[in-house]
Amino acid sequence: MISFSKVSLNFILFLFLCKPTFSDLLLTSKDLPEIPIDFLNFAKQAEVFDWMVDIRRRIHENPELGYEEFETSKLIREELDKMGIPYRYPVAVTGVLGYIGSGKPPFVAIRADMDALSLQEMVEWDHKSKNPGKMHACGHDAHTAMLLGAARILQEHRNLVKGTIVLVFQPAEEGGGGAKKMIEAGALENVEAIFGIHSSSFLPVGEVASRSGPLLAGSGFFEAVLTVAKFQGGGAFNVIPDSVTIGGTFRAFSRESLVKLKQRIEEVIVGQAAVQRCNATVTFESKDRPFFPPTVNDGGLHKLFQRVAGDMLGTAGVNDMQLMGSERFSFYQEIIPGYFFFLGMKDETLEQPVMPHSPYFRIDEGGLPFGAALHASLVVRYLSESQTAAPTYNGYHHDEL
Repeated sequence: MISFSKVSLNFILFLFLCKPTFSDLLLTSKDLPEIPIDFLNFAKQAEVFDWMVDIRRRIHENPELGYEEFETSKLIREELDKMGIPYRYPVAVTGVLGYIGSGKPPFVAIRADMDALSLQEMVEWDHKSKNPGKMHACGHDAHTAMLLGAARILQEHRNLVKGTIVLVFQPAEEGGGGAKKMIEAGALENVEAIFGIHSSSFLPVGEVASRSGPLLAGSGFFEAVLTVAKFQGGGAFNVIPDSVTIGGTFRAFSRESLVKLKQRIEEVIVGQAAVQRCNATVTFESKDRPFFPPTVNDGGLHKLFQRVAGDMLGTAGVNDMQLMGSERFSFYQEIIPGYFFFLGMKDETLEQPVMPHSPYFRIDEGGLPFGAALHASLVVRYLSESQTAAPTYNGYHHDEL
């Protein structure tokens, strides 16, 4: 059964009484460039920064795998309750959807993933994983802390929210199809656009990287079983198996290229097996290993990102990047325009940066305020510019607000 947070009567009355004032307040072109700096300064306040660091470390100490993020989800809901932010739970088992704003269009979403990896942490520090064989080695603990940080910024500045912001706390990014299950559960209902962040252990704090169009590759898995039709010879001194399994991944920056790769892989494997008088079967997808589409950033949202990030970091802090890695955020982009970018969290105390999914993975928590402020600035700017464009109101309303 879906449940909602208990929002106090005073909070509901506050929203009701203040709503006309919020809707009448219009942001000018002069105001908009100042918001990213104001939000960053708010997030850098010692009390807010320390709060985000504490959240990140609590999640890091208690890593949970996909669809097992019960304690992480509980922490998120407790923090949303403290801020007076209504939410929907459970969504896709452990997911949470928070709502800030009027409850009416336009709707825009910001997303964070919550799950950890099956990995034994090798970093010795006070907040090392307490769960054997599990570790936050891809920054999802930081992503969750930054989204909660963005929620705090937005709730404190909700007079600037000209519509509704959906906070998407997603389970099972590392496997299990969490994004697809969130979509199936209605996470994108009436949402026009969505933004996502990934920490980067290679970019310095205070820098970001992304691009318009294909940012990350789509990927698929293949498994080829070769069966030998006949063996001649005797003796069991060296036992030769009658079949062998070969597996791998393939990646490309467009769906068309992935389809061609898939076709060619099967042609080559089956054809070469036949030449050797063997049989081969190729399997490309399974429930545990689905196909991932490319992460393709919307061109209009890229221009918005450049304006917001440029206002906060300066043009020198905004970099272009394209990687062959893949990200399940792409499932959202298949439904609505989306934008994904990398946030600098490089640990400068290390001689060499450590790749994600390493047991030695480390980040600089000094990047947390930047991620929170960018999340908040992007959606406020998006909603403000959407109001200028006068979007059509279809009468939809979120009752939880």
